[in-house]
Amino acid sequence: MTTLIRALSAPNASIRLRAAMVAGTAPDSAHIGPLVDKLGTEPDFFVRDMLTWALIRHHKEDTLTALLPQLCSDNPQARSQTLHTLSKIGDHAAYASISTDLLHDADNDVARTAWRAATGLVPEGKEQALAEELVIELGARDEETRRSLSRALTELGESARPLLERAHLNEEAQTHAQVTLALLDDPGLGFTHAMEQARRHHNTSELPE
Repeated sequence: MTTLIRALSAPNASIRLRAAMVAGTAPDSAHIGPLVDKLGTEPDFFVRDMLTWALIRHHKEDTLTALLPQLCSDNPQARSQTLHTLSKIGDHAAYASISTDLLHDADNDVARTAWRAATGLVPEGKEQALAEELVIELGARDEETRRSLSRALTELGESARPLLERAHLNEEAQTHAQVTLALLDDPGLGFTHAMEQARRHHNTSELPE
């Protein structure tokens, strides 16, 4: 295990990538802790992806036991990468660990990953409850995060429709809801095009007769 920890801390990203790959190729429960610890500090995207791959190669219950406490970490990257890894493991029981705090996390990366994980893991019958939390975020944050929210809500399908139709919290939220409804009806429309249409419609509706 000491060898793995040392390799995962190497200055060279290629060495860290190789170490994570080897840990996943030959799963060993002793590897889980160092792999999880590295999720929150690894700067290289490809190495982080390999860390997740290595973790999902290990025994699911042992991996989840080590992962779930990271959802409460003060480190946004640890929270985000843990959520990403949970989505890849695909255990619906982990849905209960995705708290409302994570769904409304102040960090955009964490929130986006929480939405993606939640919509992938939500148990049957709980889709509307999840949609009720997600619509609170309508009209907030930057455009890329709004795009992610629309994607998450369309993943929930018809469970989200009545909530989107009633979303009149403010002008931005209403426009975002209209965009998401358009994408629900036509997934191939594209977020940017749908946003342009919604804003054009809103501006036209405000013109004096």
